[in-house]
Amino acid sequence: MDVATPLGIVLALAAIFVSQLMGGGNPFAIFSPTSMMLVFGGTIGVSLAGMMLKDASGFAKALKAAVLAKSEPRDGSIAKLVSLAETARKEGLLALEAAASEIADPFFKQGVQMAVDGTDPEQIREILEKEIDSMRARHRLAAKFFADMAGFAPTIGILGTVLGLVHVLGHLSNPTALGPLIGEAFTATLWGVMSANVFWLPISNKLKRISEFEAQTRELVMDGILAIQAGSNPRMLEQQLLTYLAPAERAGAKKGKAA
Repeated sequence: MDVATPLGIVLALAAIFVSQLMGGGNPFAIFSPTSMMLVFGGTIGVSLAGMMLKDASGFAKALKAAVLAKSEPRDGSIAKLVSLAETARKEGLLALEAAASEIADPFFKQGVQMAVDGTDPEQIREILEKEIDSMRARHRLAAKFFADMAGFAPTIGILGTVLGLVHVLGHLSNPTALGPLIGEAFTATLWGVMSANVFWLPISNKLKRISEFEAQTRELVMDGILAIQAGSNPRMLEQQLLTYLAPAERAGAKKGKAA
Protein backbone atom coordinates (compact mmCIF):
# COMPACT_ATOMS: atom_id res chain seq x y z
CA MET A 1 0.00 0.00 0.00
CA ASP A 2 1.25 3.50 -0.86
CA VAL A 3 0.90 5.55 2.35
CA ALA A 4 2.06 8.89 0.91
CA THR A 5 -1.41 10.50 0.93
CA PRO A 6 -2.57 9.56 4.45
CA LEU A 7 0.92 10.22 5.81
CA GLY A 8 1.09 13.62 4.15
CA ILE A 9 -2.37 14.62 5.42
CA VAL A 10 -1.51 13.54 8.96
CA LEU A 11 1.76 15.50 8.84
CA ALA A 12 -0.05 18.61 7.57
CA LEU A 13 -2.71 18.40 10.30
CA ALA A 14 -0.04 17.80 12.93
CA ALA A 15 1.86 20.89 11.77
CA ILE A 16 -1.32 22.99 11.96
CA PHE A 17 -2.30 21.82 15.44
CA VAL A 18 1.24 21.91 16.87
CA SER A 19 1.78 25.45 15.56
CA GLN A 20 -1.44 26.51 17.25
CA LEU A 21 -0.28 24.96 20.52
CA MET A 22 3.09 26.70 20.24
CA GLY A 23 1.25 30.00 19.76
CA GLY A 24 -0.69 29.45 22.97
CA GLY A 25 -3.96 28.55 21.25
CA ASN A 26 -6.34 25.68 21.85
CA PRO A 27 -6.41 23.27 18.89
CA PHE A 28 -9.79 21.91 19.93
CA ALA A 29 -11.33 25.36 19.56
CA ILE A 30 -11.51 24.93 15.79
CA PHE A 31 -13.71 21.82 16.02
CA SER A 32 -17.10 23.40 15.44
CA PRO A 33 -19.71 20.78 14.40
CA THR A 34 -21.86 23.50 12.80
CA SER A 35 -19.03 24.88 10.66
CA MET A 36 -17.73 21.44 9.70
CA MET A 37 -21.19 20.22 8.68
CA LEU A 38 -21.75 23.33 6.56
CA VAL A 39 -18.35 23.21 4.86
CA PHE A 40 -18.15 19.46 4.19
CA GLY A 41 -21.83 18.96 3.40
CA GLY A 42 -22.09 22.10 1.28
CA THR A 43 -18.88 21.34 -0.61
CA ILE A 44 -19.96 17.81 -1.47
CA GLY A 45 -23.41 19.04 -2.47
CA VAL A 46 -22.31 21.78 -4.87
CA SER A 47 -19.61 19.53 -6.36
CA LEU A 48 -22.20 16.82 -7.04
CA ALA A 49 -24.48 19.45 -8.59
CA GLY A 50 -21.96 19.89 -11.38
CA MET A 51 -21.80 16.16 -12.19
CA MET A 52 -24.14 13.51 -13.55
CA LEU A 53 -25.68 11.30 -10.88
CA LYS A 54 -24.39 8.11 -12.52
CA ASP A 55 -20.83 9.39 -12.04
CA ALA A 56 -21.21 9.77 -8.28
CA SER A 57 -20.90 6.05 -7.52
CA GLY A 58 -17.25 6.04 -8.56
CA PHE A 59 -16.10 8.87 -6.29
CA ALA A 60 -16.04 6.75 -3.12
CA LYS A 61 -13.87 4.17 -4.94
CA ALA A 62 -11.62 6.97 -6.17
CA LEU A 63 -11.19 8.29 -2.62
CA LYS A 64 -10.30 4.81 -1.40
CA ALA A 65 -7.83 4.41 -4.28
CA ALA A 66 -6.13 7.70 -3.42
CA VAL A 67 -5.77 6.86 0.26
CA LEU A 68 -5.05 3.13 -0.04
CA ALA A 69 -3.44 2.98 -3.48
CA LYS A 70 -1.38 -0.10 -4.27
CA SER A 71 1.66 0.69 -6.37
CA GLU A 72 2.37 -2.49 -8.31
CA PRO A 73 6.02 -2.58 -9.49
CA ARG A 74 6.36 -2.62 -13.26
CA ASP A 75 9.22 -5.08 -13.20
CA GLY A 76 6.64 -7.81 -12.47
CA SER A 77 4.86 -7.02 -15.75
CA ILE A 78 8.19 -6.97 -17.59
CA ALA A 79 9.18 -10.35 -16.16
CA LYS A 80 5.82 -11.82 -17.19
CA LEU A 81 6.10 -10.43 -20.72
CA VAL A 82 9.65 -11.76 -21.12
CA SER A 83 8.44 -15.17 -19.91
CA LEU A 84 5.62 -15.11 -22.47
CA ALA A 85 8.10 -14.10 -25.19
CA GLU A 86 10.30 -17.07 -24.33
CA THR A 87 7.31 -19.43 -24.47
CA ALA A 88 6.13 -17.97 -27.79
CA ARG A 89 9.62 -18.26 -29.28
CA LYS A 90 9.93 -21.92 -28.29
CA GLU A 91 6.38 -23.17 -28.77
CA GLY A 92 4.60 -20.56 -30.88
CA LEU A 93 1.92 -17.96 -30.09
CA LEU A 94 -0.82 -20.55 -29.61
CA ALA A 95 1.07 -21.84 -26.57
CA LEU A 96 0.25 -18.54 -24.82
CA GLU A 97 -3.47 -19.39 -24.63
CA ALA A 98 -3.00 -21.39 -21.43
CA ALA A 99 -0.87 -18.61 -19.94
CA ALA A 100 -3.53 -16.00 -20.83
CA SER A 101 -6.11 -17.76 -18.67
CA GLU A 102 -3.85 -17.32 -15.63
CA ILE A 103 -3.35 -13.55 -16.07
CA ALA A 104 -5.39 -11.59 -13.49
CA ASP A 105 -5.19 -8.15 -15.13
CA PRO A 106 -8.09 -7.86 -17.65
CA PHE A 107 -6.16 -5.47 -19.91
CA PHE A 108 -3.10 -7.72 -20.01
CA LYS A 109 -5.26 -10.80 -20.56
CA GLN A 110 -7.23 -9.15 -23.37
CA GLY A 111 -4.07 -8.16 -25.21
CA VAL A 112 -2.49 -11.62 -24.99
CA GLN A 113 -5.73 -13.28 -26.08
CA MET A 114 -6.00 -11.04 -29.16
CA ALA A 115 -2.39 -11.85 -30.07
CA VAL A 116 -3.10 -15.59 -29.71
CA ASP A 117 -6.21 -15.22 -31.89
CA GLY A 118 -4.08 -13.74 -34.68
CA THR A 119 -5.63 -10.26 -34.57
CA ASP A 120 -3.90 -7.71 -36.79
CA PRO A 121 -1.25 -5.78 -34.80
CA GLU A 122 -2.73 -2.41 -35.80
CA GLN A 123 -6.13 -3.53 -34.54
CA ILE A 124 -4.62 -4.70 -31.26
CA ARG A 125 -2.88 -1.35 -30.81
CA GLU A 126 -6.04 0.56 -31.67
CA ILE A 127 -8.22 -1.41 -29.24
CA LEU A 128 -5.72 -1.27 -26.39
CA GLU A 129 -5.07 2.45 -26.90
CA LYS A 130 -8.82 3.08 -26.72
CA GLU A 131 -8.92 1.09 -23.47
CA ILE A 132 -6.15 3.32 -22.08
CA ASP A 133 -7.95 6.49 -23.24
CA SER A 134 -11.18 5.29 -21.64
CA MET A 135 -9.37 4.61 -18.35
CA ARG A 136 -7.79 8.07 -18.43
CA ALA A 137 -11.20 9.68 -18.99
CA ARG A 138 -12.68 7.89 -15.95
CA HIS A 139 -9.74 8.91 -13.81
CA ARG A 140 -9.90 12.53 -15.02
CA LEU A 141 -13.54 12.71 -13.94
CA ALA A 142 -12.71 11.51 -10.41
CA ALA A 143 -9.74 13.89 -10.11
CA LYS A 144 -11.90 16.77 -11.36
CA PHE A 145 -14.52 16.08 -8.69
CA PHE A 146 -12.00 16.52 -5.87
CA ALA A 147 -10.43 19.52 -7.63
CA ASP A 148 -13.92 21.06 -7.79
CA MET A 149 -14.34 20.40 -4.06
CA ALA A 150 -11.06 22.23 -3.44
CA GLY A 151 -12.40 25.17 -5.44
CA PHE A 152 -15.79 25.32 -3.73
CA ALA A 153 -14.71 24.66 -0.11
CA PRO A 154 -13.19 28.11 0.64
CA THR A 155 -16.26 29.86 -0.78
CA ILE A 156 -18.60 27.68 1.27
CA GLY A 157 -16.43 28.51 4.29
CA ILE A 158 -16.82 32.24 3.65
CA LEU A 159 -20.58 31.71 3.32
CA GLY A 160 -20.53 30.01 6.74
CA THR A 161 -18.60 32.94 8.23
CA VAL A 162 -21.11 35.44 6.82
CA LEU A 163 -23.98 33.44 8.30
CA GLY A 164 -22.13 33.34 11.61
CA LEU A 165 -21.59 37.11 11.59
CA VAL A 166 -25.28 37.65 10.87
CA HIS A 167 -25.94 35.59 14.00
CA VAL A 168 -23.40 37.76 15.90
CA LEU A 169 -25.25 40.93 14.93
CA GLY A 170 -28.32 39.58 16.70
CA HIS A 171 -26.38 39.47 19.99
CA LEU A 172 -24.84 42.94 20.08
CA SER A 173 -26.73 43.63 23.29
CA ASN A 174 -24.66 40.92 25.01
CA PRO A 175 -20.97 41.95 24.66
CA THR A 176 -19.65 38.97 26.63
CA ALA A 177 -21.05 36.56 24.02
CA LEU A 178 -19.58 38.37 21.01
CA GLY A 179 -16.03 36.94 21.26
CA PRO A 180 -16.98 33.24 21.19
CA LEU A 181 -19.61 33.84 18.51
CA ILE A 182 -17.18 35.69 16.23
CA GLY A 183 -14.54 33.00 16.79
CA GLU A 184 -16.99 30.26 15.83
CA ALA A 185 -18.10 32.23 12.77
CA PHE A 186 -14.53 32.30 11.43
CA THR A 187 -14.00 28.56 11.94
CA ALA A 188 -16.11 28.03 8.82
CA THR A 189 -13.58 29.93 6.69
CA LEU A 190 -10.78 28.02 8.41
CA TRP A 191 -12.32 24.64 7.57
CA GLY A 192 -13.06 25.75 4.01
CA VAL A 193 -9.46 26.75 3.31
CA MET A 194 -7.96 23.87 5.30
CA SER A 195 -10.11 21.14 3.74
CA ALA A 196 -9.35 22.45 0.24
CA ASN A 197 -5.58 22.48 0.71
CA VAL A 198 -5.09 19.58 3.14
CA PHE A 199 -7.67 17.10 1.81
CA TRP A 200 -9.17 17.76 -1.60
CA LEU A 201 -6.27 19.14 -3.65
CA PRO A 202 -3.82 16.44 -2.50
CA ILE A 203 -6.38 13.72 -3.25
CA SER A 204 -7.01 15.17 -6.73
CA ASN A 205 -3.27 15.31 -7.42
CA LYS A 206 -2.81 11.73 -6.16
CA LEU A 207 -5.55 10.47 -8.49
CA LYS A 208 -3.84 12.17 -11.43
CA ARG A 209 -0.54 10.51 -10.49
CA ILE A 210 -2.18 7.09 -10.14
CA SER A 211 -3.85 7.52 -13.53
CA GLU A 212 -0.58 8.40 -15.25
CA PHE A 213 1.23 5.50 -13.59
CA GLU A 214 -1.45 3.00 -14.65
CA ALA A 215 -1.55 4.41 -18.19
CA GLN A 216 2.23 4.03 -18.55
CA THR A 217 2.05 0.48 -17.18
CA ARG A 218 -0.62 -0.40 -19.74
CA GLU A 219 1.45 1.14 -22.53
CA LEU A 220 4.34 -1.04 -21.41
CA VAL A 221 2.11 -4.13 -21.55
CA MET A 222 0.75 -3.14 -24.98
CA ASP A 223 4.24 -2.65 -26.45
CA GLY A 224 5.35 -5.97 -24.95
CA ILE A 225 2.41 -7.89 -26.40
CA LEU A 226 2.91 -6.39 -29.87
CA ALA A 227 6.65 -7.23 -29.72
CA ILE A 228 5.85 -10.83 -28.72
CA GLN A 229 3.41 -11.11 -31.62
CA ALA A 230 6.13 -9.80 -33.95
CA GLY A 231 8.52 -12.50 -32.70
CA SER A 232 10.87 -10.21 -30.80
CA ASN A 233 13.87 -11.74 -29.06
CA PRO A 234 13.13 -12.03 -25.28
CA ARG A 235 16.39 -10.32 -24.34
CA MET A 236 15.78 -7.42 -26.72
CA LEU A 237 12.19 -7.21 -25.46
CA GLU A 238 13.43 -6.92 -21.88
CA GLN A 239 15.82 -4.11 -22.82
CA GLN A 240 13.01 -2.35 -24.67
CA LEU A 241 10.60 -2.56 -21.75
CA LEU A 242 13.18 -1.53 -19.16
CA THR A 243 13.21 1.92 -20.79
CA TYR A 244 9.83 2.49 -19.11
CA LEU A 245 11.50 2.32 -15.71
CA ALA A 246 13.45 5.04 -13.92
CA PRO A 247 17.19 4.30 -13.53
CA ALA A 248 16.76 3.33 -9.87
CA GLU A 249 13.90 0.97 -10.79
CA ARG A 250 15.96 -0.61 -13.57
CA ALA A 251 18.80 -1.27 -11.16
CA GLY A 252 16.35 -2.82 -8.68
CA ALA A 253 14.79 -4.99 -11.40
CA LYS A 254 18.20 -6.27 -12.56
CA LYS A 255 19.27 -6.93 -8.97
CA GLY A 256 16.05 -8.87 -8.30
CA LYS A 257 16.54 -10.91 -11.48
CA ALA A 258 20.11 -11.73 -10.50
CA ALA A 259 18.95 -12.84 -7.06
